[in-house]
Amino acid sequence: MLNYNSLSEFALAIKSVYSSFAVEEFLASVMDKTWDSLELKARGRQITINLGRYLPADYKEAIGVLDKVAPIYKGWGLFCFPDFVEVFGQDEKNWDISVNALERYTPYASAEWAVRPFIIKHEKRMMDRVYEWSKHKNEHVRRLSSEGCRPALPWSIALTKFKKDPSPILPILERLKTDPSLYVRRSVANNLNDISKTHPDLMIKIARDWYGKNEDTNWIVKHGCRTLLKKGNREVLAIFGYDDVTSIEVSDFSLATTALKIGEDTTFAFSIQAKEPTEARLEYGIDYVKSKGKRNRKIFQISEITLEKNEKKHYRRKLSFKDMSTRKHYSGMHSIGLIVNGVERGKLDFELEK
Repeated sequence: MLNYNSLSEFALAIKSVYSSFAVEEFLASVMDKTWDSLELKARGRQITINLGRYLPADYKEAIGVLDKVAPIYKGWGLFCFPDFVEVFGQDEKNWDISVNALERYTPYASAEWAVRPFIIKHEKRMMDRVYEWSKHKNEHVRRLSSEGCRPALPWSIALTKFKKDPSPILPILERLKTDPSLYVRRSVANNLNDISKTHPDLMIKIARDWYGKNEDTNWIVKHGCRTLLKKGNREVLAIFGYDDVTSIEVSDFSLATTALKIGEDTTFAFSIQAKEPTEARLEYGIDYVKSKGKRNRKIFQISEITLEKNEKKHYRRKLSFKDMSTRKHYSGMHSIGLIVNGVERGKLDFELEK
């Protein structure tokens, strides 16, 4: 999506509100000999750096140009607007200009990455503003208040202090836990999931306090507990009713083949039966062989169901070992484990070959 045509459209949008913008020089500087080798964020940063070269040297004037472009341009170049603030606007004299700009730009392109250096440099001051964002009428700004302070936001610098002590985040999440927007609630859940990785006891306390009072909040809690659920945390499983490990019988756990090649598919099957009425969370874990020969388990959910007494269910699922951008497969002995309410109830080995 970031190519000569799209960048030309972006540059011409700037030119339409800032006549001195040197379109061809800007494009040549952005798409230099390094362009093809750059990843997405690096390309975005290259655009940002060259915006700094060709927009007005005065930061406030440059922001004024971007403010005029934002409502009239709808392309990918917008995600460079928060980045421009991050790169050029962190000095004290521009603090108010920059933070106000992040609030304005986030409905066009999320400012969740750009806000983090401001939190690191001025934690109390910035978190006070972030809390105010949680009251904003625009859902994008409310989401920014949660997403921007996630302790471990993907593709971004970690907020190390919040990993050690997430307490500054909690008033924001408390305020947003019944937000009418799923977009916002999903961010709250992701923030909680980050917290659960370093402070599981705090996450368990929050889950107990929040769960059962509001359907939207219930979803937040469960999604926020997903890492702890996959780890089979008994306290978390109990909160959601998946603490019964004796009433469910497992049978006929099998693999269609015990040897296959990278790129091929196979299936596994099993049956369960309830001796008593119960809730069941069904998962499976694949122990993948990694590049250096070690194995790493990845958990996948199958279903969450309510079973009546003596009710029996049969399952068959496909397993794909095609390489993807998110997972590369390696030859060696793999395993699949069947997990019922957090407890492994069977394990089968299979060979993956080149």
